[in-house]
Amino acid sequence: MLVPRPAAAPARHHAPRVAAGIVIVTGSSGLVGAAAVRRFDALGHRVVGIDNDLRSYFFGSGASTSWSTLRLREDLPGYDHRVVDIRDERAIDTVFSEFGADIQAVIHCAGQPSHDWAAREPHTDFSVNATGTLVLLEAARKRCPKAAFVFTSTNKVYGDAPNRLPMVETPTRWELDPLHPFAEHGIDESMSIDQSMHSLFGASKLAADVMVQEYGRYFGMRTGVFRGGCLTGPGHAGAELHGFLAWLMKCTRDDIPYVVHGHGGKQVRDNIHADDLVACFEHFVRSPRCGEVYNIGGGRASNCSMQEAITMCEAIAGKPLERTYAATERQGDHRWWISDTRKFRLHYPAWRPRHSLRETLVQIRDELEQRASSARARAVAH
Repeated sequence: MLVPRPAAAPARHHAPRVAAGIVIVTGSSGLVGAAAVRRFDALGHRVVGIDNDLRSYFFGSGASTSWSTLRLREDLPGYDHRVVDIRDERAIDTVFSEFGADIQAVIHCAGQPSHDWAAREPHTDFSVNATGTLVLLEAARKRCPKAAFVFTSTNKVYGDAPNRLPMVETPTRWELDPLHPFAEHGIDESMSIDQSMHSLFGASKLAADVMVQEYGRYFGMRTGVFRGGCLTGPGHAGAELHGFLAWLMKCTRDDIPYVVHGHGGKQVRDNIHADDLVACFEHFVRSPRCGEVYNIGGGRASNCSMQEAITMCEAIAGKPLERTYAATERQGDHRWWISDTRKFRLHYPAWRPRHSLRETLVQIRDELEQRASSARARAVAH
């Protein structure tokens, strides 16, 4: 079977290989999970991936990550993939007990990621995001309590509290009042997670977020919570309900109608490339802390409004986007979010993001074109 390939192979991480232990990555075929698999494999770890392609259940076959699983298996001979549901206590404990104290890190990237989908099946959303995280934490506490445990959380744990910040409307975006303390660097971890609308997705991720913190504070485990903005990159299987930049570029390239929801199309997102986020994980694993929380994202260096993102996608794709505007905002949607990453950079000063927003969009465009080319080749072969 032909597996879609990127137009140019991404540069591998060239940090020194180390005599390292096992790294378990959940959601290993997804955007961040696959990036984590590649990075820790390049560092010399044996990587065990856990992924059962629930994304295809959430968003349909077009969002399946099966292509990513095949690519990882082909590219990385030492990669060990397990088709396991993170909610299955017995199956997860079997994996963890197989490697025990040799597990150096757990990189937890699996989850149900959509506001809208969560409202369709609240039990499924909560069981995946909250219960699944608890299952992993207990397995780690039982089998490898000294391992670093990294959780891919979300800025949605703050609910719609950012919408109470004082805003100024400009021609293409909402912007924070320049006199506000968050204006220069973005929103830091001091923002309250209480008394706001989170969406059911935000609530289930918040439950997991707090539990990861608690296992660090109560049991002394080395746990880190990374509250991301928009996580992006060419490995994203973008879908209408999840994957802002990937879906926007796909719609622009493939002439798929796109709907802009509310805020005048001026809502602002920060965007961090999956490789830059996984670099954060590496720094944390090398020098872990207990129960730590970080806002992480593109910050002031990599952000855009919906209008600005559309303009960039149209310029890169060389064609206009067919779009309509719905005046009603999605419930709990942020009008403005930019992450203040100074706390993480204070703890890990060697980390710097390497991918610009435009570079990321070009990579997404190139990946979409390569997948389309591979699909045409398969059709001709058959």
